[in-house]
Amino acid sequence: MVKKNGLWKLTQLRALMKNVQASGMKEKGIQALIVNGEDAHQSEYSTERDQRRRFISGFRGSYGTVVVMHDAALLWTDGRYYTQAMSELDPPEAWTLMREGLLDTPTIPVWLAANLPPKSVVGADANLISYTEWARLHTSLTAAGHCLIPLSENLVDKVWADEQPGPPTTNFIKDQGLKYSGLSAGSKINFCRGVMRENNATVLVITALDEIAYLLNWRGSDIPFNPVFFAYVILTLKDIHIFIDYFRISQPALDQLKKEGVDATFHPYEYPYNVHVYMKQLVSSCTDQDKIWISNKSSYALHMDCGEIKKHTEITPISVMKSIKNSIEIEGMKAAHIRDSVALVKYFAWLEDKIKNTKESITEISGATQLEKFRREQHLFVGLSFTTISSVGPHGAIIHYSPTAETDVPITDKELYLCDSGAQYIDGTTDVTRTLHFGEPTSFERECFTRVFKGQCRLSTMIFPLKTKGNYLDTLARESLWNVGLDYLHGTGHGVGSYLNVHEEPIGISWKPHPDDPGLQPGMFLSNEPGYYEDGKFGIRLENIELVVPAKTPYNHRNRGFLTFETVTLVPIQTNLLDLSMLTDKEIEYLNNYHAKCLKTLKPFLEGPENVQALKWLEKQTLPVFG
Repeated sequence: MVKKNGLWKLTQLRALMKNVQASGMKEKGIQALIVNGEDAHQSEYSTERDQRRRFISGFRGSYGTVVVMHDAALLWTDGRYYTQAMSELDPPEAWTLMREGLLDTPTIPVWLAANLPPKSVVGADANLISYTEWARLHTSLTAAGHCLIPLSENLVDKVWADEQPGPPTTNFIKDQGLKYSGLSAGSKINFCRGVMRENNATVLVITALDEIAYLLNWRGSDIPFNPVFFAYVILTLKDIHIFIDYFRISQPALDQLKKEGVDATFHPYEYPYNVHVYMKQLVSSCTDQDKIWISNKSSYALHMDCGEIKKHTEITPISVMKSIKNSIEIEGMKAAHIRDSVALVKYFAWLEDKIKNTKESITEISGATQLEKFRREQHLFVGLSFTTISSVGPHGAIIHYSPTAETDVPITDKELYLCDSGAQYIDGTTDVTRTLHFGEPTSFERECFTRVFKGQCRLSTMIFPLKTKGNYLDTLARESLWNVGLDYLHGTGHGVGSYLNVHEEPIGISWKPHPDDPGLQPGMFLSNEPGYYEDGKFGIRLENIELVVPAKTPYNHRNRGFLTFETVTLVPIQTNLLDLSMLTDKEIEYLNNYHAKCLKTLKPFLEGPENVQALKWLEKQTLPVFG
């Protein structure tokens, strides 16, 4: 059997590129191929079957785009993955890392326009690229005299061939009852139809997996860490069509859908093309008065199916609806974060005892394993919301580091320990990061940690007008770092789903604008996670989940309404890492109030002889500090 190493894969892929016969093109061959890691639903995380970027490049991160030419191979990824990519690209000498986000790094279309031979043809799988991205690439390449074409078959799949995993077929789809969803599927569908009428749309095409799970009040497990399942939904003003592997739907899920007033027509999913046949039939029956609502975030292939029919291309009404949690979801999210905080307190108490007292060797992997064990003890636990980032010293500077058997090292009292983790509970999704030192940190580590904390505090206590876009708040978390010439190369916050995706669109807080951000509104949950990273030395990040709530202000200019944040994560901040002389009175008051809330809320869950260690740790960590 041929060993499919990195060089062999590139060689085979380039041979296929030379033999592509594109429709309407006189000569065979394409000069460049674009490969990403998304599936046909443009999911952030994907199944093993859809890990084409990883297969061809070796890079295991969740974000990035590959461009393969006959004499070059490049990977674009952002600051979370620079260090990781350098160690994973295979073979390293065949690849060029393009550090997205740096001022001197050109975008993919700019680089291609400048480096392709004249009148080149660039190919891509139109199922795996959103309409927005396709249009951006097409505009830039056309202006430079090149051509972007959709390929009739995926070339990476042909190289992967019989070793490529199949689609999930045994994962069952379960119901998410009103006890946790708060709204029936029927009411959600009726809301969508109301918004459709307001926008003169007769058809709504829904492709994002978390939107489908939310709309139907179902949950699955097709994609690791995300409780979603493969399906498409086409909603008209009278009917709902669901493209799904029907045999995988549990009877309670089917019963619940009918009970909630939804009479659906089911079609086979047939990964991923059956929906295209139906779409073309639907379009052919449309009149000049019909308009199809299909988000620009959906695949370019589905947009091509629409032909000349009128389109409405905003994000779907579901996208915003699921971001604004209802009262039941808010209650569930808060409860999930309390239980999750209990698990983390138990873990950090256990870890400190092992390192300081028993001197037992605990590694990045064994620590993460123990943390998952504490989480599994919690009520309504389903699984992790992402792979635990358990990182010591230099590994902490790899922003999305995941320990392996080859990289695993002991957690000691000599270096910083960064732990970024989260869980899926039936009533909510969690994500929390803490950085600790079990010995004596350096003065520079203290300063950096303190500046990161100051940024988190500044953002958490900010008051801002209703529907302020998250992009406008990003600077607040960076101000203390910027004041001394420091920064971090990732966003400050992301939306969080309610027993859904831990990274939830369309909201976020970042130096990069979120073009579809509807503006912050009460009921939204976002992360607040500034950090600082020294390559080869250490990483620092503090992450809380914040609920957007109305603010009490003495005035209300033009009756606009003002908002602030309520922190729902309840895990202490390690005070021995803080340089208290750098904190203002307001920041010290914020810290003490936060710790008092942690103690008051979690203490009742830590009573009993089995929790003595955790309670003592919690009480010690939440003692008031004075500047």
